[in-house]
Amino acid sequence: MSMRAQHTPRRRWTEQEFYAARDAAPAGERWELVDGDVLVTPSPHWSHQSIVTQLVVLLNAYVRGQQLGAVFAAPLDVKLEPGMVTQPDVLVVPRGQLRSDEYFVRSLLLAVETLSPSSAQFDRVVKRPHYQRKRVAEYWIVDRESRTFERWQPDDERPAILSETLVWHPTGATEPFTLDIPAFFRDAEPL
Repeated sequence: MSMRAQHTPRRRWTEQEFYAARDAAPAGERWELVDGDVLVTPSPHWSHQSIVTQLVVLLNAYVRGQQLGAVFAAPLDVKLEPGMVTQPDVLVVPRGQLRSDEYFVRSLLLAVETLSPSSAQFDRVVKRPHYQRKRVAEYWIVDRESRTFERWQPDDERPAILSETLVWHPTGATEPFTLDIPAFFRDAEPL
């Protein structure tokens, strides 16, 4: 039985209210604050985590090799503006942007979400416009059911739907990151 994400509508939550409620919540839930609404999703399925792990491994080798920054997997709070706290499944933080006195990230080169039944609407409809509005250069939505990547950039009205190859050439990189999408999904399957 899969749990659906809970959307807790009410007046706009403050960051203080959000952190107090999240700190009191049971373990295993992912809490995000987007446009004053709290999004609570259950712990993901192992197939979701397999995709996240595979992508982190591939991106980490590229990002470190190109000296672009650091790659992380959720949970890690991202605060691109006051009152907004998200936790992308995978994130790339630009070089020089991590501060030892903060427990959150303020800048992204890339945010990635892997769709789950509990999160699809929030990833596509709620979080996507937030990342576009904050000019995150790339936002990818990985759909394991269709074996595709949706690629969003800040000014896009529609995503590029990629099923064969994804090429990412971030500013400052000497060569692009190239992902063979069918091979990626094959390799992400557990043995």
